[in-house]
Amino acid sequence: MKILIIGHSVVDKIYADDQKMIKPGGIFYSTLSFLNLINNSDRLFLMTNFDKLNYNYFSFVYDKINLELSAEVEKVPIVNLKVYNDKERDESYENFTSKINVNLNFNYSQFNGIFLSLITGLDISLEDLHGIRKLYDGPIYMDVHSLTRGIENNKRYFRKIPDSAEWIKNVDILQANENEVKTLCEFEDEIQIAKFVLRNGPKILLVTKGKVGARLFIMRNNEIKSVFVPAIKMNPVNHVGCGDTFGASFFYSYIHSNDIYYALKFANIAAGCSTLYYEVKQFNNLKNDIFTKLNKE
Repeated sequence: MKILIIGHSVVDKIYADDQKMIKPGGIFYSTLSFLNLINNSDRLFLMTNFDKLNYNYFSFVYDKINLELSAEVEKVPIVNLKVYNDKERDESYENFTSKINVNLNFNYSQFNGIFLSLITGLDISLEDLHGIRKLYDGPIYMDVHSLTRGIENNKRYFRKIPDSAEWIKNVDILQANENEVKTLCEFEDEIQIAKFVLRNGPKILLVTKGKVGARLFIMRNNEIKSVFVPAIKMNPVNHVGCGDTFGASFFYSYIHSNDIYYALKFANIAAGCSTLYYEVKQFNNLKNDIFTKLNKE
């Protein structure tokens, strides 16, 4: 199995509970999760930008995957994250980078799945996504992430996504958190938003709800169906990268099993497990921790 992962790599400066941490971020957490879920026969390809100065933050993961679609740039973005327990995090950026160079002469048909997370919202253009979709008829997963945020004076703010219907018509599975999902259209009600999404292309809408859990929406016989899974009970030490782990785990499980309900359960457990990992190298335990909890249920 071959999986292509697309998104910007960034350096996170995280401020939480009067502590400051510097960690690799952006598409790193999705890639890290995939790397610790795949089988020996699977291969990961990454389309991202990286720089020499900060590559040491990413190297223990990126050195293990195929980077032929990635490029070295002068500087990757630095994201200042103020993390709260009870509300959406604040973000400000340094070194806003250029978009990723998407090679539309590449053989995308070799992949079993393409996973796109719009880390900065400028990772690829809408035209790039159109181009990939024309060349590839397999499953495309997209986390809308910072596509939902405009930027002013290096500060990010929520806004309605321009051309949202054009973006989502090119993907099969769409992920957003409960704040991001409200930027997809003019509706505020989640059911109405789900109807908008599922009538514009995607087969699955996933709405992550942090410590509450996650909800999956599908369309059956022109009616919206949904399934909710509550978050597993944990004593979290980390909140960064949880949604990225959820997305990678859902997509990997789904393209292996073709079972959306099992994939939802799998991803929900994976996201909970990730909150216990203070150091990124603890993600080496991810696969074992997920199956340990699955086997107990």
